[in-house]
Parts: sequence; structure tokens; C-alpha cells
Amino acid sequence: MSKRDMKRILVTGAVGQIGSELTMALRERYGNDNVLATGRKTKPSKTLLDSGPFEFIDICKRETVEKVVDEYDIDTIYNMAAILSATGEERPLLCWDVNINGMYNILEIAHERDLTRVFVPSSIAVFGPETPQDNTPQETVLKPKTMYGVTKVAGELLGDYYFKRFGLDIRGVRYPGIISSETHPGGGTTDYAVEIFYEAIKNKKYTCFVKKDTVLPMMYIPDCIKGTIELMDTDISKLKHHCDFNLTAMSFSAGELAEEIKKHIPEFKCEYKPDFRQAIADTWPKTIDDSAARKEWGWKTDYDLAVMTKDMLEKLGKRHEEGNL
Repeated sequence: MSKRDMKRILVTGAVGQIGSELTMALRERYGNDNVLATGRKTKPSKTLLDSGPFEFIDICKRETVEKVVDEYDIDTIYNMAAILSATGEERPLLCWDVNINGMYNILEIAHERDLTRVFVPSSIAVFGPETPQDNTPQETVLKPKTMYGVTKVAGELLGDYYFKRFGLDIRGVRYPGIISSETHPGGGTTDYAVEIFYEAIKNKKYTCFVKKDTVLPMMYIPDCIKGTIELMDTDISKLKHHCDFNLTAMSFSAGELAEEIKKHIPEFKCEYKPDFRQAIADTWPKTIDDSAARKEWGWKTDYDLAVMTKDMLEKLGKRHEEGNL
């Protein structure tokens, strides 16, 4: 078996919102023992621990990453460790350290050890007030106003640099807001779109931290995981872009999401009290043009607002009944 056919995968940030479900999908696809989950300090779930190997590392401490890459003979890295937008505004230096210095460590290790492929996600946070907010194009102005956005722009450029300078096969997408039922929100501006489901089921009410008419691009986690793996599986000859694919599934306002939930929980009430995250949301697009992803690697979505809402409420409702919410 050639090195390019091997799959010994390291997932950083494997305890996070995307990383936790991505790890399980990769284990199902490539075998439990072939996917190493890692985190910095958050205790992993029993499902994550029981299904395959887990190690604590800190991507800002290069030697901890090198140790597991060598020990587990890693050839592919999904670098999902990151400080998100809202937390990044509260702790900007930590955001820079993890998202830039940590990423640099990952790329250096991948380059020096001639790893097969690296995935480093970007975000719609790369956009700013000067970016067209409707049908935001693939190639456009990137002038973010948050530290998280700054690190993601720098990350895209750094990834492209390693691809062109060293031939490192590094790929990434600009994730929209991600909605999932398996993990609690992790400090992002789009967290309201996850929190609202928990509160609707538990308390039948929610106080939203963005305005009712705030429209943002969103994606349900099954589409997110599918798109991530599909991009990584695509032959490099088909890709004109590498680290910065626009990606989206749906766009809706906070009010539209609340009304969709009310179709299933009629007594649900939502109030709107914008906080500092509103200013962040106002700099982001409303809708995204992801035609490059659709053309270059066949991206397509499976979930819209109605289907996603029904599925989220069913999954969280079952967990609530079992006392696990």
C-alpha cells in the first residue's frame, strides 16, 4: 500500500462541536484504531473514548503534536482546534496563539514529515462590512473586524503559501454557522441557533442575543461532516482552490428559526436582546455563493431549515426524556 493510500488520521479539537462528530464519521469510514482523537483539556465523551484512541495534546506546544504524530504514524491531519469568534473577542491573544501559532505548528510538522494531507477549516468570519452581504462571491474583499476573522484570513493565506511553496496538500472550507445536537455551543456568534433548540425543549422560551431579523448562513452538522470528508477525498487535480472554499446550506433569520420551532412547540416564546455578538453578526454575509465547491468537488446539501429543525427537536427531545440533555 502506497503512502497516499494510507489513512492514519489525527483529529485535533476532537472534543469540540465539529471535531467530535467528524471523529466518529472518520472512524466509521476508516476504522476506529486508525483515527486518533485529541483534545487540550476538555474531558471527551464516553462514546469518543470507547470507540478509539484518545490523547491530550496542545497544538501550541509543538512537541506534544510531534509525539502523537510519530507514535501513531499519522499521515493525515484534520486541525479542528480553534478559538471561536465570541471567545476570540474576549481573549484575542489566546485566539491568535491557537488559531495561528497552533496552525503553524501543524503545517510545519506536516511539511517536515511529508504527510499526505491536512484539513484546516476557515469561516465566514473572514468577511467584513466591505464584503457583499448577499450571495457573497468566492473571490471578494476579506477585511474582518474580529480577531477570529483575522486569524482565519491569515490561516487561508498561510495554507496557500505552504501549498505553493512546499507542495503540502492542505485544504479548507469557510464554514457557516454549524448546528448540531451532540455538543453544546463553543463560543461562536452563531451559537444562538443551537442554544435555541435546547431552551425550546427544556424551558419553552429563549432570549436570543441577536436581533430577530439577523440573517446568517447556516449548516446542519451532517452536511458539514459530509462536505469536509468529500473535499478531503477529492483528487487534487480537480481543485483550483484549496484553503478557502465558500460553503453553505441555508440562510435564515433568528425569527424564521423561532417560527419553525413553534410549528413543533406552539407554546415556545423567543425574546430578542442583542449583545456584543450582534456587532459581529452585522459584519458577516447573509447568503453565500458556494458554486466553486459545487463545481470543483461536487458539493451539495441534504438539509434545509424545515428538515433540520425537525431532526434537531427529535434528537434533543429524546435525550431530554432520558435525562441526558
